Amino acid sequence: MIREHFQYKTTITTILADEQSHIEAAKDAMFKARLELEELIILDPYFGSTLEPYHTDFGSITAKRMSDAAEQAGVGPMAAVAGTIAWQGVEAMQDAGAEFALVDNGGDIALISNRDVRIGLHAGSFALSDRIAFIVPPQQEILGVCTSSATVGPSISFGIADAVTVFSANVALADAWATSLCNSATECFSELFAPLKGSPVDGVFISIGNEVCTWGEIPEIVAAKVDENLITAGRQFR
Repeated sequence: MIREHFQYKTTITTILADEQSHIEAAKDAMFKARLELEELIILDPYFGSTLEPYHTDFGSITAKRMSDAAEQAGVGPMAAVAGTIAWQGVEAMQDAGAEFALVDNGGDIALISNRDVRIGLHAGSFALSDRIAFIVPPQQEILGVCTSSATVGPSISFGIADAVTVFSANVALADAWATSLCNSATECFSELFAPLKGSPVDGVFISIGNEVCTWGEIPEIVAAKVDENLITAGRQFR
């Protein structure tokens, strides 16, 4: 397996693949998606700043996916940017013939796989942070595993959750809902998940301090020792 760090400005990713050509396909697709967004925000700056759902008259499939996901989750389009870019990276890898492809865009993951994939949870003050992992079984179709946190990383959040992880085939939607639920999560209560009924979201895992709540179907959770050196983190901007 090949592991490669790819960073362009604030798009900071780890790419996993079996062939270098698949890595290059992901990098090209993510770079293109990022340039499209930069051009869109020049034409329509509100798209890049609003915290509420918004559709623009300009844009590409990247912007459409972000806008559609944001509308469903009740957040701004940029809440779905990392997942959307990761999604397009894995789509390009799949088009290039990959059967195993994973892009981790700062904790927002898109993947296909012909084997089990272990995804560790890094979650602030959560008691089991870096000590558990999700075992994602083989996936022929792209799956999104997106995490938002009020206590880890630079993302804006109005809640207190250490981690909200959302699983969905719609990677942009997984990212948007992770943000939305993290904004709302101050404690675990059933009403938190009511808006997800009938949605394309498969499952949710939330950790707040020592409390855990789940909704829907989530992968098997196992004990693990998470290597913090493998967590996707930024280097000096190029």
